[in-house]
Amino acid sequence: MSSKYFKELRVYKLSEKLSDEIWQVVNEWDMFAKNTMGTQMVRSADSIGANIAEGVGRGSYQDNKRFVRMARGSLNETQHWLRRAYCRNLLTVEQVETLKRMINELAPQLNAYLKSIGNIPEN
Repeated sequence: MSSKYFKELRVYKLSEKLSDEIWQVVNEWDMFAKNTMGTQMVRSADSIGANIAEGVGRGSYQDNKRFVRMARGSLNETQHWLRRAYCRNLLTVEQVETLKRMINELAPQLNAYLKSIGNIPEN
């Protein structure tokens, strides 16, 4: 697999879009919120794409699947932080709706990508 392959994946592009949106949201928070939960939320969101990229670079289907499972875990962690942020009045309803749409698109894509690993012909 080419090392550039992951950048072309729709699931990777969606993960980047989600993490960039979360970065913009958290960047507007006060210092206490940024330092306590914002940093963790950004890290978990960034970890989704990082795990996809690392899995592709590992060179085996088993390792790639393992890292995609970690990406799913990072997505779940991100959802946890978003729920906490909403309960603590750090997110607007509009932000929640935007992020929810992104997550609802990304989650099934991660599952589909996981199922497809090993079934994609290499170039």
